[in-house]
Amino acid sequence: MSSFSSDFKAKVALEAIHGVKTLNEIGQEFGVHPVQVGKWKKELQEQASRLFEMKRGPKPAEPSADPEKLYTEIGRLKVELDWLKKSPGSDNVNEDDAFF
Repeated sequence: MSSFSSDFKAKVALEAIHGVKTLNEIGQEFGVHPVQVGKWKKELQEQASRLFEMKRGPKPAEPSADPEKLYTEIGRLKVELDWLKKSPGSDNVNEDDAFF
């Protein structure tokens, strides 16, 4: 039994959906049984709407971030900010500028 890549299956199924050739012609062209071509066509038609259900955009942040590590980082940054505020020549540093 041979297995076909998903790209190959999609290519064959799209060819079948175009409707220019019969399933027999497509099967001969790609070396696949016409019944299999019909199954892939049906599967593509049934699953096509799922492509548009997926939400696009940035991936959500991983919840596995260690809270203790984050609190440590916040503490370190606060110490740095306090040090910068107290250092000579830092008269023009304020909290809003520290975030940029």
